[in-house]
This record gives sequence, C-alpha cells and structure tokens, in this order.
Amino acid sequence: MTAPELTPDDVLAQERELELPSLSNDDALALGLRLLDLARQRSLPVLIEVRRGPQVLFRAALPGVLPDNDAWVAGKTRVVERLGHATYYHHLTNKAAGTDFNDRTGLPFARFRAHGGGFPLVVRGTGLVGVVVVSGLPQDEDHALVVEALRAHLSA
Repeated sequence: MTAPELTPDDVLAQERELELPSLSNDDALALGLRLLDLARQRSLPVLIEVRRGPQVLFRAALPGVLPDNDAWVAGKTRVVERLGHATYYHHLTNKAAGTDFNDRTGLPFARFRAHGGGFPLVVRGTGLVGVVVVSGLPQDEDHALVVEALRAHLSA
C-alpha cells in the first residue's frame, strides 16, 4: 500500500517541523552522511548535496547517478534559494492549480526545476541558510528521503 500523496500544506508543515537548531559544517556533514547511509542501505541511485549559502558542504553520487542529475540538483537548489520552499511544495501547488511552474513563474526549466527533492534548511530564529537536495528517484521519493533523513538527524 502506498502512502497518500502529500498536499502543499503537508509540505509546509514538514518545513516547519524540520527547522534546525544550527547548520555548522559538522551538521551538514552529519545530514549528508545520514542521507548517504539511507541511500546505500537501499541501493538507491541518487546524487546528494547539502549547501549552506553558496557553499557545498557535502556531495555524494552513488552508482547509477547520471550526468543529468547534476542539472536537476542545480535546478532544484535554485528554486529553493529563490522561493524559500521545498521544490515538492511548488510542484504540488502547480499541479493542484493545473499550471506549469516554469510557465507560471517565467523561470526557465533549464535553470529552475520544481520537482521534489530540494528542501530548505532553515535555522530556527535565523531563516533560510541552506538547501539539501536529492536527485535520482521519482520526485515524491526524492522528497520523502530528504524528510526521513532530516527527521532522523533532528532526533539524533
């Protein structure tokens, strides 16, 4: 049995739930390694990236990742940095409205990709400080993997 599809409000609730107390280099490394461990355990062909501002603090590509995944990670990152919300939120919002993200915003698909897997790293009391991105799976699974890792990271 598959889980019901999330709504945009569900994703916004996840964003609030998953605010971080901090995002040091060590925090970013721990989050990236947690994602890497989950992906390895499941033999997932994903590219993982954790950024604070413009700086990449963690990046890993597992077997099966394609060169195209680099463009997906970059495009998802730009959406989160520009609009401040998870890429899956934007996908679901546009899907519910029957619109296309890139047509609606005027942002080119080559640079902005509103497909699940990009998630804002928000530090409580500070705001958006970074982005975590997974690419390589169907977009709902990319998103779910990020959420799972963030939940585990926060409970550690």
